[in-house]
Order: sequence, then C-alpha cells, then structure tokens
Amino acid sequence: MAELEDYKPADEVPGGPPPRQVRQHLGLVLRWETLLLVLLGAVIAYGASVSPYFLHSTNLFFIGLNVGEVAIMALPLTLIVITGEIDLSVASMLGLCAVFMAELFKHGWPIWPAMIMAVVLGAFLGAFNGFLVTRLGLPSLAVTIGTLTLYRGIAQGILPTDTIGSFPANLSNIGVIPFPHTHIPYSIVFFLALAVVFGVVLHATPLGRAVFAIGAGQEAAFFAGIRVRRIKFWLFVLSGALSGFAGVLWTLRFASARYDSAIGMELFVVTIVLLGGVSIFGGRGTIAGVVLAVAVLGCLQTALTADLIPAQDQNIVVGGLLLASVIVPNGADMYRRARVRLRSALARRHAAAAAHAEGR
Repeated sequence: MAELEDYKPADEVPGGPPPRQVRQHLGLVLRWETLLLVLLGAVIAYGASVSPYFLHSTNLFFIGLNVGEVAIMALPLTLIVITGEIDLSVASMLGLCAVFMAELFKHGWPIWPAMIMAVVLGAFLGAFNGFLVTRLGLPSLAVTIGTLTLYRGIAQGILPTDTIGSFPANLSNIGVIPFPHTHIPYSIVFFLALAVVFGVVLHATPLGRAVFAIGAGQEAAFFAGIRVRRIKFWLFVLSGALSGFAGVLWTLRFASARYDSAIGMELFVVTIVLLGGVSIFGGRGTIAGVVLAVAVLGCLQTALTADLIPAQDQNIVVGGLLLASVIVPNGADMYRRARVRLRSALARRHAAAAAHAEGR
C-alpha cells in the first residue's frame, strides 16, 4: 500500500515527461497554422519596412484585389488535393470561361445570363476532368496538364488576338471599388464567405470526413461504404464552377476579356493550397491554413514589388515557398520512410551475408 501511495504518474515525476497540458500547448504552438501566422507577421514587417504605405487601407485593398480570384480557385482545389488528386487546369478554365462570357455578351446576351453561362461552362469543364479521372481511371496530374493546354487552346481559338470590353459600368466597377463601408474588394468578400462554407463542410460534416478518409486510404474508404468516385467527380465539377466564377470576376475587374487571362496562375493556386498545410499526399489539411496562405502570398507579392524585386526573382521566391510547403510538413513522414527503407536494406544485406557465410 505504501508503494501505491508513493506512486505518482509520469507527468508528475520530477524530470519525467512534460505534463499533458504542456504537451498540448506545445502541439498548438507547432501547428502549421501557427507557423503561418508567424510567417505572415514577418512578411507584414518586411513590407512595412520597405514602404511606409504598406499598411495603408488603399494598399491593403489592392493586396486583396490581386489575390481574390486565385483564392477562390484555391478552395475547391484544397478538397481535391486532400482526396489525393490535383487539378492544374483551373487557370485555363478561368480564361476559357471569361472568353465565353465576353463572346456571349458581344453577341447580344444580357450580362447576367452571360455570367451564369460562364459558371455553367466551368462546371462542364470540371465535369470533363472528373469523368476522365473517376470513370476512365486516368491520373489527375496527366489529365489536368492535358486539359490545361486544351482549354487554353480553345479560348485562343475563340478569341485569337482581340480584346472584348465595354461591359456595364455598374458591374465592372466591382473590380475597382471596395465592398460598401469597408476597404475589402468584392472578390475577397466572396472568398471569405465561401471559405466559411468550405470550412464547415470540410471540418464539421460527414462529407468532409469522407474527403479526409479518401485521402488517407482510397481502398479502405471504398470498403467502408464511401462513394469515392462520386465524391471526386463532384469535387472536380465544383472546381470548374468556381473557376468559371473567378473568370467572371476577373473579366469584370479588368473590364475586358482575353484568351490569356490568368495564364500561369495555376502555380499560385497550387502554392496557396500547399503552403496552407494541405498534404500533397492527401488526407490532411485545413481551410484556416489556406486562408492564412492567401494572406501570406498576397502580402509577400506586394512587399517584393514595393522593394523593386523583378518579376522573375519573385517567381523564385514563390517556387521556393512551394518546395518548402511540400518538404517541411511532410519532413517527419519522409524521415520515417527513409529509416524504414534503410533498415530493410540493412536487413537484406545482413541476411545475404549470413547466407553467404553458411554456404562456406
């Protein structure tokens, strides 16, 4: 009995492991979202040091304006990557939907039906991607690289060199004026509203749990009764629809449409998703991390521009962020896999040496 009375849990033994509360707080501090908050603070400090106007409300408005459409496209891509797939055609779908909307308006369609049809076209383009991936079993990387070029080529065929403009001023103004009584662009308002919806769906509904389950193990999810192909298909449709919506906002912001709208922007969309802590291997990620990544990338681009960093050097920084966002969150898993491979190789070598010794 005395031994039992003198017993203390390991958490309370001097020199033992840290108390559970300390470990919980340490886990919170080391969360990827916390690191993004620190990075965002560093980027803001850098921007304020290179420009006294960095934190001015007008500059913050243009920071949001520059990343609004990219941020919207990043939300459905987040869910797609969590399932273990990828969609690299988002910027091309934006360009094609923008051209399609402009052509309809040019040929006499009222602007609102033209905008709706642009979103419908985006959903159709996403459905084509989803069909190739889920029904024909093709890898999403290869499929969306192909449709990236296909959709951009179709846009160029519809509108090879011309620029279509003269959209209604009351709509095109949404790209140059903030949301009423705020200094926030319309595109960021739409993004934040959608982020709340995506966050609730992903983190608080059975559908969200199914998305994580698919990314953690597709076969296990299938045998657990999750409709893997159907969920993936509709995620690609959603990606296309929101890319079409982003194309509408892009067209109204610039009050014009060209086939090369948002060309190359898929790199920034993928960077936001991975920088937000979404695992490229699937099964892990948060909407909060993606929202923070949007803020980090938007502030960083503006700060680099204010510091007169050339565009090609900015691409180096973005590429470095993309690599870091893949390596750092998955570093522990990569280390464990490397240890397993090393142990297997050593075991095979020892087995071969033992067999050789017995043969003698």
